[in-house]
Amino acid sequence: MEWNVYLSGEIHSDWREQIVAGASERCLPVSFSSAVTDHVASDAAGDRLGPESEGFWRDHKSAKVNAIRTRTLIAHADIAVVRFGGAYRQWNAAFDAGVCAALGKPYITLHDPELVHALKEVNGAAMAWAATADQVVGILAYATSG
Repeated sequence: MEWNVYLSGEIHSDWREQIVAGASERCLPVSFSSAVTDHVASDAAGDRLGPESEGFWRDHKSAKVNAIRTRTLIAHADIAVVRFGGAYRQWNAAFDAGVCAALGKPYITLHDPELVHALKEVNGAAMAWAATADQVVGILAYATSG
């Protein structure tokens, strides 16, 4: 069986590439999907529906257009990895974790130890918390090898 792993969260580091490379090195039976990681493109997703005079409505439309992708990919995922970085607040990642929890999708949180307290509820619903991409790859290796 090939597992579909959804990668959610911060877009300002190479954590996705580290996980993909680690899974490839171990020849894990996994494929990966992700939200749009181009910040400008994501913010402009709703622009296809016409211009807005207020930022709220532009953001609102873009969030809905982006949700077409994220909700579909999460629904089809076997597991998700939700990354929280320290430099920015990833409200979208927290929302994705909530969607996973509501759908009964297992997810792993990935973040630095300094964020443990701030993410206690998100971690509480996760199947695991990892501090490094290598730890995530190790969990995926264990889960897929049975």
